[in-house]
Amino acid sequence: MRKGSLLAVIVLILFVAVTAFSAFDFLRDDLRLGLDLRGGVQVRLEAPVDATDDDMARAVAIIDNRVNALGVTEPEIRREGANRILVELPGVDDPEEAVALIGQTALLEFIRVDTDEVVVTGRDLENAVEGIDPAQFGSNQYHVSLEFNREGARLFGEATRDLVSMYPENDPDRIIAIVLDDNVISTPMVQNPITDGQASISGGFESLQDAKNLALLLSSGALPVEMDIIEKRSVGPRFGLESLERSATAALYGLILVGIFMIAYYRLPGIIAVISLVLYTTIVWMVLSYINATITLPGIAGFLLSVGMAVDANIIIYERIKEELKNGKSLRASIDSGFKRAIWTIFDANVTTLIASFVLIYFGTGVIKGFAVTLSIGIVTSMLTAVFFTRILLKQVSQIFKNTKFYGA
Repeated sequence: MRKGSLLAVIVLILFVAVTAFSAFDFLRDDLRLGLDLRGGVQVRLEAPVDATDDDMARAVAIIDNRVNALGVTEPEIRREGANRILVELPGVDDPEEAVALIGQTALLEFIRVDTDEVVVTGRDLENAVEGIDPAQFGSNQYHVSLEFNREGARLFGEATRDLVSMYPENDPDRIIAIVLDDNVISTPMVQNPITDGQASISGGFESLQDAKNLALLLSSGALPVEMDIIEKRSVGPRFGLESLERSATAALYGLILVGIFMIAYYRLPGIIAVISLVLYTTIVWMVLSYINATITLPGIAGFLLSVGMAVDANIIIYERIKEELKNGKSLRASIDSGFKRAIWTIFDANVTTLIASFVLIYFGTGVIKGFAVTLSIGIVTSMLTAVFFTRILLKQVSQIFKNTKFYGA
């Protein structure tokens, strides 16, 4: 039994070591840093002085949708004063494209050429999706498919029926011009009445990305007011890599001190706790890398807080085990009973913190949401490592070292 337990312990420790070293190489160049650590682009937009609070709130929401669709994580979008919006984009690959997308008003209009009447606008859109027509070549193969809402479909159907009935085939007056921000982007000829609420914008797109950008602008909605870009600049990191390195050093020293305390007070279980913390840290950072999380100093603070909660879970378990040993139970029975008594205490404490984190994720923005996401991942991981990995390793070790003095009793 001891040989099998010893082999299991060695395998578990090697697994943690290999995972940690592999994760270090994987994470070294794969983590994304936030604006406070890496820098990025800062854009300041200004609306007319007569813009209402409702206009500004809608503009912030629409810009937020556009930025998130760009794949930028942890953006900062906030109002400044009565009629300004500040947008901070960490580590964007193409600043000019991002700035152009943020600032466009995206006012879409379908206008009858014969009467200059606006048939429908972007407010009548239900959805806009980019696509490729394999039968076409060059710039004509990319298009944006449009789907109108019920009212838009009715208005568009009436207008196309009217044009078909009034003018002969191929008559220039049958055209409905598609106008975006006062620029004519397409002039399709109406061949038949269109009553299903479907339309398409084609031609003029150099790439599928151009079509995707237009679809994004249209589906996110038009800005309610004209927004002028009054400032656009690249910004350096507020804290920089030096702060990140100092935070990492502080975290390392903290973990070392915690490890020394755990080993000195709990002895053999303390060593197991240190191994569990190494595995916990590795899993958390691999998850953050997998979801493409942007690392900011508040996010690091959330991680360190979750480390403290992970250590706290081990302490609760070990104290329960010591109580059972003092009551005269065997080592194996004390471990089983200690975990059973501790698990619900750990669960209750972590669930209440998770609820608070979910509230911050739902209502928070920017770095606040990043802090809550990191904390939530850390809490879930700490419960898994403390309850499952620690228990497995402790049971295997108890088959080798059976003297209760090794367990702080």
